[in-house]
Amino acid sequence: MPIPIDPRKKPADVKIHVKTGTGVDITWADGHSSHYDFSYLREECPCATCNDERGKKEAFATAAAPGSSPFPALPMFKPKPRAQSASVVGNYAVSISFTDGHSTGIYSYDHLRTICPCAECAKAFRSAPF
Repeated sequence: MPIPIDPRKKPADVKIHVKTGTGVDITWADGHSSHYDFSYLREECPCATCNDERGKKEAFATAAAPGSSPFPALPMFKPKPRAQSASVVGNYAVSISFTDGHSTGIYSYDHLRTICPCAECAKAFRSAPF
């Protein structure tokens, strides 16, 4: 039996602005509107490779005790990722190809509502269930 979809995570309208580079705008069935910059979506890519990289960064950050090295690691300069192309996948997701060559992330609408950058969605969808 399929898991029922949370109606708040169902899009009413999806606009992907590849040409202007402004990102993705979604109006949800409950009336909420979300805007996602392409750089934010690239950072929040749900693919296995990106999840593994995030896990490694978190493990490194936890393992490195404060003050353990007088020279903290400096971040490498990376140009801001932009979308080269994007498409809707069925009626459940969006796929985006980025200028850094990455194109394996499929952003389900469930995932997109969960990572909505607004405080209201952070509280509703990313809070601990306790």
